[in-house]
Amino acid sequence: MSTSGITVTTERGPVRGERRGDGSLRFLGIPYARAPVGGLRFAAPVPPEPWSEPLDALAYGPTAQRRPFAEVTTIPEPSVPGAGVLNLNVFTPDTAPAAALPVLVWIHGGGYVAGSAASPWYDGAAFNRDGVVLVSIGYRLGIEGFLPLEDAPDNRGVRDWIAALEWVRDNIAAFGGDPAKVTIAGQSAGGGAVQTLLAVPAARGLFRGALSVSGALPRPDGPGTARAVSRLLTSRTGVPATAAALQDLGDDELLALQDRLAEPGPDREGLPSMPVLAPFADGELIPVPALDALTTGTAGADVPLMLGFTAHEFTMVPPPGPEGPPLPALLGGLGLDPARTGAFTEAYAEVGAERFFGQALTDATFRAPNLAVADARAARGRPTWLYEFAWRSPVLGLALHCLDLPFAFDLLDAEGVAAVAGEAPPRALADALHRAWVAFVTHQDPGTAWPAYTSGTRATMIWDTEPRIEADPLDGVRTLWLD
Repeated sequence: MSTSGITVTTERGPVRGERRGDGSLRFLGIPYARAPVGGLRFAAPVPPEPWSEPLDALAYGPTAQRRPFAEVTTIPEPSVPGAGVLNLNVFTPDTAPAAALPVLVWIHGGGYVAGSAASPWYDGAAFNRDGVVLVSIGYRLGIEGFLPLEDAPDNRGVRDWIAALEWVRDNIAAFGGDPAKVTIAGQSAGGGAVQTLLAVPAARGLFRGALSVSGALPRPDGPGTARAVSRLLTSRTGVPATAAALQDLGDDELLALQDRLAEPGPDREGLPSMPVLAPFADGELIPVPALDALTTGTAGADVPLMLGFTAHEFTMVPPPGPEGPPLPALLGGLGLDPARTGAFTEAYAEVGAERFFGQALTDATFRAPNLAVADARAARGRPTWLYEFAWRSPVLGLALHCLDLPFAFDLLDAEGVAAVAGEAPPRALADALHRAWVAFVTHQDPGTAWPAYTSGTRATMIWDTEPRIEADPLDGVRTLWLD
């Protein structure tokens, strides 16, 4: 693809991007905050120093991910070395700045400890083709982003998201975007980020719509649980949970401490099974747990929300070894009443006994919590659209975690897609799903073919080879996990 340069002036200074042969522009690795190093490593994000000469934005900037995570994700997620991880990427049509186009801000997933905004699965070319500006953001992960520390602000990763959204508000018009037409979106931990931001007062006014894809949040996530994680770090490693003790450690040293937190053990009792490093209700930035705010409070009341999940997110995850607890205890640990074990195994007989635990993990982590959010919003008349991605990959025979993303981004030819979706995934499905995303970002409504989710109809989009609307197809999930 042939390219040529173009320079755009931001509030901090000019950035030089590139024109691409498909009629789009790309600006990569633009800093929205100073590099979090030294005294800033565990501080709230600080705006970058201004610059005068054009800053090359021709390659992806440093990523907070410092390891390959191919064994736990299907998404290609490059790890780019460097300190300035608080950067973002802008993909925009090659049009005049006065275009005032709708904007999609993408927050990557990775369990709040992994992931990368530099993934080829997040290229914005198809959105640009359809008149949408796409911004993908990097943020601090793991201990740096989410471990409570005595001498540092809580939820630093959340503060990074807000700082990136403030950059979008202040600068996106120079790239052809309209700061009044911002929709936030993300998948897995990124979907949890979207739900968290709906519950953060400081983020109000920075976006008008929200799209949560397989959104995942830990439970419980109050301050007591979060600070128990800090105590666990110290008890297991002897390292104080303070910025002073951690800020000079190398990446490998910090990741080794993070690994210790992830190890099983009786001292983890009372902590969420996954993840332990994640946004939490600190009583200030996040006043109450996001799921509580979305299901019983007023969070996001006036923000249109599209949310959903795949049918078999984590169904491939095997149960603990043969010496592990029996199935009723395993399901009970995920929140299912052990008395409902029989009903659960009957409902999921088709997946096979060896996948019961993985399907329960899917329901407990993704499907039931997101269904609860949709039901609560519908009961209050809040604009909501619910979906389930049910198309089964011919590679594994299931609709797994992350499988929907190449369809939504209309990137079926991207690196790594064939390995999870086969050599000939249905392009008509990608066309339909991508079109619904574009319509939602543009009009805050995915279109007449997809009615809103209400208490009366519970209309749910089933994304399959032939997309269709079904009335309350997830009642079985509700009965097992929520009633």
